[in-house]
Amino acid sequence: MIFTVLNITAPVFFLAAIGFVWVKLGFEYRVQFVTRLTMTLSVPCLIFVALMKTDIDPEALAALSLASLVAYLVVMAACFVLVKIAKLDTRTFLAPLAFGNTGNLGLPLALFAFGEVGFGYAVVVFAVMAILSFTIGVWIVSGGGSLKRVIQEPLVGATLLGALFLWQGWHTPQVITNTLELIGQMAIPLMLVTLGVAVARLETKAMTQAVWLSAIKVVICVGAAWGAAAWFGLDPIAAAVLIVQIATPVAVTSYLLAEKYGADAQPVAGLVVASTLLSVIYLPLILAFVI
Repeated sequence: MIFTVLNITAPVFFLAAIGFVWVKLGFEYRVQFVTRLTMTLSVPCLIFVALMKTDIDPEALAALSLASLVAYLVVMAACFVLVKIAKLDTRTFLAPLAFGNTGNLGLPLALFAFGEVGFGYAVVVFAVMAILSFTIGVWIVSGGGSLKRVIQEPLVGATLLGALFLWQGWHTPQVITNTLELIGQMAIPLMLVTLGVAVARLETKAMTQAVWLSAIKVVICVGAAWGAAAWFGLDPIAAAVLIVQIATPVAVTSYLLAEKYGADAQPVAGLVVASTLLSVIYLPLILAFVI
């Protein structure tokens, strides 16, 4: 199982290394432009298509959605307490600690570990995370303000529309689906290269802090997911997927959101790198326990 995780995480580091080397060689990289392109266009397309193309039983969908919502609310509350105890900036640290990389790490991991059924469950957890992350999460990172500004975020609209298509079983015409899918394919490579650019300027202090925060995040997430799965009586595969998805490391989108809304993006980049490195160790352990 460790090789499965390595096969998924290794490309993450290879693409980030490209951004790292690019900056070290002195080449120009406009983070603001790339961030706007990915967060306004490619990531919304990626989310919408992923949600629209999944297939899951309505009863299982309802139970897993509620369990995911409860688990994430518990995680957010626990991380808020952690941030306050550690005297850290809520705007910078809360959302990255609460929301994991359920998309480009959690989805393929669920597919390889649990097959098509597990992948369908994983998309549901991803949808709940995306709705919370791109509404409450964006509101936190942006420093509050008008909720209208959050609702107008393209990511929010894409997530809600994708959830509606998932619920109703609708599909766009194939030519539109192919176009949206192609645009969405830009997202992950661009996000990872941008992460490498950020790491090239990362301070050692940020990495030291990121390691212990990432370790505590794992404990909080696994505990919350296990409790929610037991409370809602999820079947073994759904429970396992929920635990793995919520325990995924900090997402690259957290760094891009910090850049976009003017939060301190460097510590967030440190969290992404540290938590992803740790995931190579703890995700196989979690999978060995839940399978």
